[in-house]
Amino acid sequence: MQRVPDGMPPDRNTKGSAMESFRNIGLIGRLGSKKVIDTLKALIRYLEDQGVNIILDEKIAEVMPGHGRQVAKQSRMGESCDLVIVVGGDGSLLGAARSLAQSHVPVLGVNRGNLGFLTDITPAEIEEKVGEVLAGRYAVDTRFLLDVTVKRDGEPIAESTALNDCVLHPGKATRMIEFELYIEGQFVYTQRSDGLIVSTPTGSTAYALSGGGPIMHPRLDALVLVPMFPHTLSSRPIVVDGSSELKLVISERNETYPSISCDGQMNIALAPGDTVTIHKKPHKLKLLHPLDYDFYRTCREKLGWGTKLGE
Repeated sequence: MQRVPDGMPPDRNTKGSAMESFRNIGLIGRLGSKKVIDTLKALIRYLEDQGVNIILDEKIAEVMPGHGRQVAKQSRMGESCDLVIVVGGDGSLLGAARSLAQSHVPVLGVNRGNLGFLTDITPAEIEEKVGEVLAGRYAVDTRFLLDVTVKRDGEPIAESTALNDCVLHPGKATRMIEFELYIEGQFVYTQRSDGLIVSTPTGSTAYALSGGGPIMHPRLDALVLVPMFPHTLSSRPIVVDGSSELKLVISERNETYPSISCDGQMNIALAPGDTVTIHKKPHKLKLLHPLDYDFYRTCREKLGWGTKLGE
């Protein structure tokens, strides 16, 4: 993680002060939540006072009539924004990450969800913490994503991207599925289970954790593969190099049609004989945090770890 000292401009190609670097700020929010809308309105008022240009995600703009602001599709925000602020939970930031990673625009999260491993600014801290970011005092955290390609009879039929994880699962059925796993072209095993979680370090505190996988520090260049209720007790999580190419081959003997999901938000139906290729995406997410961001403190707070002796 790169830390930007007080008074220094952020690591960007533009020149000038930090405030000048973040002149165009995009706002994305989780739909269906009055609390999110209230926080967005407070954030807009604060940013107006700072003299920045505000660009709203078109879906949020629809539920904020009379906003009088520039509007853009989420997927196009990277073309016009110097910074994007996401108001919601980690799920909202996951969706934004898939849309914005290719544009290299930095992303900042305001938490209106539950855990908040990625969206770590509380609504009460907006003026203080967002103000620090605008002044150039923040930590830069780069997170890699995964590209997923599904092939049928050797031809690509679907593609997707994930920041947290790619999960092979039975879909609507409740039966075990059989598949082969290859890492860098080498056969690893044939497995019968409820599926497999392929997680980045970012996703290691999400679904992979509940499946018995290890917590990985976000700076690690690694992937963890966590079997889901495997038929053999010897199947254990495997940690591999982050640049590894993984291939899952869905057995022809499967009587059900499994699925592959990305971040629990994108779902692709599979058929027996399909292959799923997973590898690191060339574009990374540039995630901003307040300077006092501490990954281990976040784990203590969100996962209920013990405090120091005597506290």
